[in-house]
Amino acid sequence: MGLSPGPQAVAQGSGASPADLDHHWMGLALALAARAAGEGEVPVGAVLVRAGALIGEGWNRPIGAADPTAHAEIQALRDAAARLGNYRLPGSTLYVTLEPCVMCAGAIIHARVERVVYGAPDPKAGACGSVFDLLPADGRFNHRTACTGGVLADACGETLRAFFRARRGATARDKGAAST
Repeated sequence: MGLSPGPQAVAQGSGASPADLDHHWMGLALALAARAAGEGEVPVGAVLVRAGALIGEGWNRPIGAADPTAHAEIQALRDAAARLGNYRLPGSTLYVTLEPCVMCAGAIIHARVERVVYGAPDPKAGACGSVFDLLPADGRFNHRTACTGGVLADACGETLRAFFRARRGATARDKGAAST
């Protein structure tokens, strides 16, 4: 997975506020979500950042990769681990357009990601408080990951809603064509 075109590092001392940086990186994750949608995948994108630099990226690919673990977060963690030659990613922040699921939360914990920033909550499978509260509340793990939700939530949520609206519309058209 090549790193996305455009600015890949944001100087920590650039005067940008933490909220500005969160919006910047989430914008890149949204671009990757659009890539997933273009491939017919649920539009979720993720970027992993450390010390102001993009170290990994991913987008949903379970269908195309025939891999149920190919969620955007896992793809970004794999990309960063391969680039850095280490599966531990301390000091990193994962930006993802949808609240991580339980599987992804487990990978995030094992990778020692310091912080997760997500856009839209996932009321059916979210593991950062929507359904489960694994990050950071579950004290049974030996590593805790801070979570910030709701960054560009409207844009992230609309990306998902538009994808599923289009999919439902295509299904309705297919059913209508089959009945004629």
